[in-house]
Amino acid sequence: MNKKKIASSEIKTKNRQMIYGFIRENQSVSKQDIVFGLQLSLPTITQNLQHLEQQGLIDSSDKIKHTGGRNATAYASIKDAKAALGVYLTANHINVVAVDLFGNIIGMMRERIKFNLDDDHYLRRLGSAVEAVKEKAKVSDEALLGVGITVPGLISEDGESVKYGYTLNFSGRTRVEITKYIPYKTRMFHDSFVAGYAEVWIDREIQNAFYISLNNSVGGAIVIDREIYSGNADKGGEIGHMTIEPRNGKQCYCGKYGCFDTVGHAGNLDSYTDGNLGEFFHLLRNEDRTAMELWDEYLDHLALAINNIRMLFDSDIILGGYVGAYIDEHKEELYRRVDERNSFDDKARDYVVPCKYKVEATAAGAAILFIDEFLENI
Repeated sequence: MNKKKIASSEIKTKNRQMIYGFIRENQSVSKQDIVFGLQLSLPTITQNLQHLEQQGLIDSSDKIKHTGGRNATAYASIKDAKAALGVYLTANHINVVAVDLFGNIIGMMRERIKFNLDDDHYLRRLGSAVEAVKEKAKVSDEALLGVGITVPGLISEDGESVKYGYTLNFSGRTRVEITKYIPYKTRMFHDSFVAGYAEVWIDREIQNAFYISLNNSVGGAIVIDREIYSGNADKGGEIGHMTIEPRNGKQCYCGKYGCFDTVGHAGNLDSYTDGNLGEFFHLLRNEDRTAMELWDEYLDHLALAINNIRMLFDSDIILGGYVGAYIDEHKEELYRRVDERNSFDDKARDYVVPCKYKVEATAAGAAILFIDEFLENI
């Protein structure tokens, strides 16, 4: 194939992506809306609309009503034309979500079960959970883009094995082992990476940011020019092992003392309520004394970490994970503590923001990577 044909093919693909993207963003648009919005020729638009409709990605059954003259055909994207599933494996739960082409969660399941890759029953339950959510969300085999498996550990460059899995003591385990009973296209991801990716994907205004994942373990993702920076050895953003308490700190699962993970993971709070974080925040709202003491200590450590990250990256800081989903109603006090540590004039309320994904962000992020790949190759 010569360069001319390659260039022509690339232009056609780009035009199709632009047209589909315009429809996704605006919904219910006419051909003339697309012509005006993208400055493309009517024949180019007509040809691509036919292709997208044949692929089952857009619908043209409605009309745009005008006060006079003939009503124009309205083109709208079909949100559930394709879908992907995301799985987040933690020490005590299997979390599965189904996500449509707009990033909306259309099916979800959370099952309490102890993580154990050596137990065939566990692997079968994982496969069953995936099938249950797929069925609940009414995702056909043809519409399923893939299943993302997210774990609290660093993943090899090819996505096939766990390089660093001390959190759950599963270093060296492979995607093939984990997905034994999942008969679909699968990929394995690092939990903080995909959670940060989901936030960037859903919020187009984010340019530079640091995503803090406050789950049962602590992690982070560095966003530079809307891309995740993973570092030289895929350890970029691993703030769970940033030293917060160099003296008298607790021992981390990594073996060191004083890591941010020891004071920032969600277990510091929900251990008081038998693993129920929602109940912890319910008690906090009702001014339970123990809950207030735990939260006071937690906020101090979180404010210290935020200030350190702000000094390093001078970027927005997104608070996500299980704790991040509850931070909205407590953010003013957090802002105050961060500002007390800040040496400059900028205010925390202007750069510390709660996550957009409040529920199962990590699992959703694993699914969104498949959605994004599909959209880039449409």
